[in-house]
Amino acid sequence: MNRGAATVLAAVMLATAGTALDGCQRGLSTGTGAPAAGPSRAGCPATLARAKADVQQAEQADAPWNGPTSGPRAVPGRTIVYVAQTMTNPGVAGVARGVIEAATVIGWSVRVIDGQGTPAGIQAALGQAVDLEPSGIIIGGFDPELTSQQVAQADTAHIPLIGWHAVAAPGPSRSPLLFSNITTSVEDVARLSADWVIAESNGNAGVVVFTDDSIPFARSKSQLIKGELATCPSVRLLASENIPIPDATSRTPQEVSALLARFQGQWTHSVAINDLYFADAAPALRAAGKPGNAAPYNIGAGDGDPSAFQRIDNRQFQAATVPEPLTEQGWQIVDEFNRAFSRQPASDYVAPVHISTAANSGGATSWDPSGYRQAYRTIWGR
Repeated sequence: MNRGAATVLAAVMLATAGTALDGCQRGLSTGTGAPAAGPSRAGCPATLARAKADVQQAEQADAPWNGPTSGPRAVPGRTIVYVAQTMTNPGVAGVARGVIEAATVIGWSVRVIDGQGTPAGIQAALGQAVDLEPSGIIIGGFDPELTSQQVAQADTAHIPLIGWHAVAAPGPSRSPLLFSNITTSVEDVARLSADWVIAESNGNAGVVVFTDDSIPFARSKSQLIKGELATCPSVRLLASENIPIPDATSRTPQEVSALLARFQGQWTHSVAINDLYFADAAPALRAAGKPGNAAPYNIGAGDGDPSAFQRIDNRQFQAATVPEPLTEQGWQIVDEFNRAFSRQPASDYVAPVHISTAANSGGATSWDPSGYRQAYRTIWGR
């Protein structure tokens, strides 16, 4: 659901005016490591009811495959290059593994080039990819505007580009020119991660948001998160921490220590645009004597890497994640290339948003919906 500029503006006005109401006393801890649903004194009863219903729906883990079931047969003998923003980003790396798995099935070869998380490194990596003259190139987790010259070179060479988290919206893009961009709906991910905070706190939370404003996709997601939080006046946005993903390991611990000193008991929940922030926050929280299953209760608005699931299942400084189906998205990228090579339109499939907790993960270390492998094998004749 796209709440658009109005909700983002609401977040800004809320933070500026400082009119958010103080939170009420928290409930007891539940088995998920999040506060129990005790008597609510939230300043947003209608928003709270809607948030709880939406979260309950998103936590369902047995949804059937609702993606493509028809398309072109496998085009043989193609080569794909995956250009990664940085392979230290678990989401980027997870999708790469899905692409390699699917390419093995369809009979293609894949090469991964790591951009090392810097503009110069990403530009060099994409330039190298174009020079290899592959059948197709994947833009893995970075803004194509950073590499406009290399994107133009790929277009001139008639090399189709498919993005993963390259632009904000899923599906084909005309500017920049992408055959398709694979992502869940950023609006839905942002809304549901914020709704989880609203629901689990009974509308009474003090929230810190962690983001990377150097990535437009991430910046947009964090603004939408803050906008959704602002729909409940008794939820207070305490801080928005801009930490570039490549710097997360070095900067997050000291930032978390500073936040603990600044807000102390007011900080009850966190939302991060990527789960990796909580891996880096854990040592600082532990050093401050915080138990892993107590406040601040943390939810990642992507990407659902294995370490996030381990923290959630072990109740160690993360209570939930809104994971991307990384392996499935890798398979979808291969299928979209097969459609491009067959001169057919993109499938326009967008995976539904899911929330994983210790209660519904079943001990898994990723969110991997059922049915897609067989569906794509059937489409490809493999």
